[in-house]
Amino acid sequence: MTGNLTDLADGDQRLRGVRSTILAAVAVMGGGCFAVPVVAVFREPEPVRQWLAVAGLLILAIAYAAALFAERSPAGRRWGFAAATAVSIPLVAPAGPGDMFTWAWIGGAAAGFAPLLFAGRFRWVAPAVIVAATVVAGVFTGGSPLVHGLIAAALAGTILATIVLPSRLWELLLQARAGREARARLAVSEERLRFARDVHDLLGHRLAVIALKAELAARLSGTDPDRAAREAAEAQNLATSALSEVREAVHGYREVDLGDQLLAVENVLRDAGIRCTVRHPEDDPPAATATQLALALREACTNVLRHSTAGWCTIEIRRDPEEVRMTIANDGAGKAVADGLGFGLRGTSERLAGLGGTLRTRREDDVFTLDISVPAP
Repeated sequence: MTGNLTDLADGDQRLRGVRSTILAAVAVMGGGCFAVPVVAVFREPEPVRQWLAVAGLLILAIAYAAALFAERSPAGRRWGFAAATAVSIPLVAPAGPGDMFTWAWIGGAAAGFAPLLFAGRFRWVAPAVIVAATVVAGVFTGGSPLVHGLIAAALAGTILATIVLPSRLWELLLQARAGREARARLAVSEERLRFARDVHDLLGHRLAVIALKAELAARLSGTDPDRAAREAAEAQNLATSALSEVREAVHGYREVDLGDQLLAVENVLRDAGIRCTVRHPEDDPPAATATQLALALREACTNVLRHSTAGWCTIEIRRDPEEVRMTIANDGAGKAVADGLGFGLRGTSERLAGLGGTLRTRREDDVFTLDISVPAP
């Protein structure tokens, strides 16, 4: 059994919805265990015992609701649950006719719910509650410990068997989300590493040679000025050549083929578990325009992977006589994109503005849309 079902700290609204649904189903099922104790309380002839039992049931109901649905202070919820269960023993157990075994039903519910809260320790928690139910029979009611224990064990087993499946499904859901986030981070990291390797391959050797030439020129400056000048000139030529190669590499990195980038983005998003639909233009945009769209598309893809909880993403490119428009929409709008442009999108917007293009964002409920327009030459 896992404790993650009752402890969720992130802001994923879809996960919160699934979690609330599972917990509501568990609460309804466990609430049925209170039916017999409630009937027993109303059949209690002594008013003092009756009101004490009502107070005990209210304390239990509040503690169960807080334990299942509150999202703060996990330790407080657990020990509050334990304290309310202990308090209910002297309050509820004596109420009602002896043949209704009032607290045995509550003990069974507590034994069944305890594994959700005391994750990793349910091997001793559930049996401990069942033993408590049997002790109640002898101390507070004088009833049969065997019958109390059997009722509590039967209810606990039923509840445990019923909540095992949704708990396992919840674990798989969390693992799937973690895997998607890991793949998204990996895709971004691999692209950064690829560019870093290209730059290292270009500059590593050249910089080492330049350093040696500069050191040699410094040593010869006092004894052989002519050779020192030649070494310095060679170092300068090497530096100029390296700078030119880096500029070509960056230029090539920036000149991305739009078709290749669309295919790469589609594959990356699908690998991350996001349904991706791409609507290609009827005519290919001009090369310069396509490059700007490809750069914006790359940044938008990174934005979806890193700052959203998207389940689907659509990419549409339309070409007009005066401009080319690209619209990217997804259903995972998060705070990082809802509150304004991030650094990457802001840089893309500034670059497009310098070319006469625009980048606009809009949000409708959970759908975040990026509208990009680039003038057609």
